[in-house]
Amino acid sequence: DNDIPVIILNIGDVIEKIKNWKLKLPRVTPFYAVKCNDHPLILKMLAAFGTGFDCASKAEIRKILQLGVNPSRIIFAHTCKPFSHIIDAAELGVYTMTFDNEYELYKIQKIFPSTRLVIRIRCDAKEAQCPLGLKFGANPEEVEPLLNKAKELGLNIVGVSFHVGSGCRDPQIYYEAIRKAREVFDKAIGIGYSPYLLDIGGGFPGNVGSSLDQSAEFINKGLRQYFSDENVQVIAEPGRYVVASAFTLFTKIIGKREVKVEGKEKRFMYYLNDGVYGSFNGILFDHQEPKPTLMKADVENRINKLHGSQIWGPTCDSVDKISENELLPEMNIGQFLMWEDMGAYTLVALTGFNGFQGPKVHIVAPLKTPYLVKELSNEMKGNLK
Repeated sequence: DNDIPVIILNIGDVIEKIKNWKLKLPRVTPFYAVKCNDHPLILKMLAAFGTGFDCASKAEIRKILQLGVNPSRIIFAHTCKPFSHIIDAAELGVYTMTFDNEYELYKIQKIFPSTRLVIRIRCDAKEAQCPLGLKFGANPEEVEPLLNKAKELGLNIVGVSFHVGSGCRDPQIYYEAIRKAREVFDKAIGIGYSPYLLDIGGGFPGNVGSSLDQSAEFINKGLRQYFSDENVQVIAEPGRYVVASAFTLFTKIIGKREVKVEGKEKRFMYYLNDGVYGSFNGILFDHQEPKPTLMKADVENRINKLHGSQIWGPTCDSVDKISENELLPEMNIGQFLMWEDMGAYTLVALTGFNGFQGPKVHIVAPLKTPYLVKELSNEMKGNLK
């Protein structure tokens, strides 16, 4: 079906991201955020590399365990879990999980008292694509009472986690968050715990042209200053960093309208074979602002005259708008637009509304991929404790 959108998955991009992570953050073991993109090949590759996995539900846990991953390589990183999900984690041997409130402790104590708990603290970036602190993370004044309550209930706290916000644009916040985590470690030790795990969460940039360097600089500085003890295991929960730039979407123009307003330049409305109920759901759910790229022939042949253009999805809902105003040359039905950075929080939230199918994923890989996978697998597995 030529009217189904297409995504190109570049496996080489994912491999380079993991290699770069190992180079820039050698002490931090990535626990990939499954929620970000659960494409089977991505999960299989990361499992082969020896990475860990951040799971938020029993379905995600089961999906990872089906790959043969040891349960010790999973953190159940959700602070408000349904009873049945905690029961599943217990039965499947996933012992490490997060919490940030007293009521979660009561649930866990009743169902899975032998779990290894990680207290999630709040530390928000000044600017992030998806702020999370309003919903998750214990405030400073709540931390000590929670530690004491866990002790009273006979529960074991093994570490501290935080998440500065998805798509963080404030890299120095990692240093501050690590400092705060050290304070919580010390409080936990004072109460009688022996914490050994620091989870620095996610928020790392993954778009084309972005860099891990600034975040890594502040993280490494914080670890050197506050967690010099190599016996403390440090993990993180990268999601969009790993996959965002590896997925490129190609959409076809399936409809076109010319909008004429007297005394003004003509404008166009274009209707694509994908929209906010499909790959562009991140416009609604993830604060995304995708920008189209013209195919090479369109750039060369038609760049002289640009028109204001609205871009719509294929459904009969007027909410299905991809862009209010783009400057584009006049396009025709059957032509394509390219959209970079479509790997994060896109395919995982497809709806199929109106019966429109999500994109077909086509995979490309460099010739040296098998060698790189084997090399990375050996290196990453050496980091796991």
